[in-house]
Amino acid sequence: MAVLVLVRSPLPRLRALLQRCWERLERGLWPGVFGGQSPPWEPALAVQGAALVPRGINDAGESSAEAPSLLGSVMWMAAPKQRRTIEVNRCRRRHPSKLIEIKRNIDVCPECGNLKQKHVLCGYCYAKVKEETRLIRMEIYKKEGRPFNAPTVETVVLYEGEKPTEADEGKRIIERARKRPSWFVQN
Repeated sequence: MAVLVLVRSPLPRLRALLQRCWERLERGLWPGVFGGQSPPWEPALAVQGAALVPRGINDAGESSAEAPSLLGSVMWMAAPKQRRTIEVNRCRRRHPSKLIEIKRNIDVCPECGNLKQKHVLCGYCYAKVKEETRLIRMEIYKKEGRPFNAPTVETVVLYEGEKPTEADEGKRIIERARKRPSWFVQN
């Protein structure tokens, strides 16, 4: 059985090197594996190094006028010539235009006493409003027994000690068994 080694290389030295490697592999590996016999299949080695080996060089050693370079396919990026000093880095990072501005529109919330921005709802009070809204929704769910739908009538929330007025007739009335919060104004 003949061994087929296909080596395609424009350089004769590279081809000879690959053929020698294959012969050493064949002499050293196959007798130990198959007990001195040749393997039932014959491997084929195909190598093509077009990207690494310059084109235009043939077996006779002649070369074309200009062989392409390996560095021609590399994408070059800009790199600094020298390292920036620590002083320059600190000045650049701590420039006044990059610093956080000091907020001068801070005020005290009249309801809870926490700090907040002027003309912005206090975060603590918002959490209270959110919780109260969740409890009102649970009351609506208990009363209607179904998921929330867009109501066809207006909803009125009555707290402890409040009575419905004549204007509340025909509206959905939700009663809460607690005192009205100071931030929840009556309609």
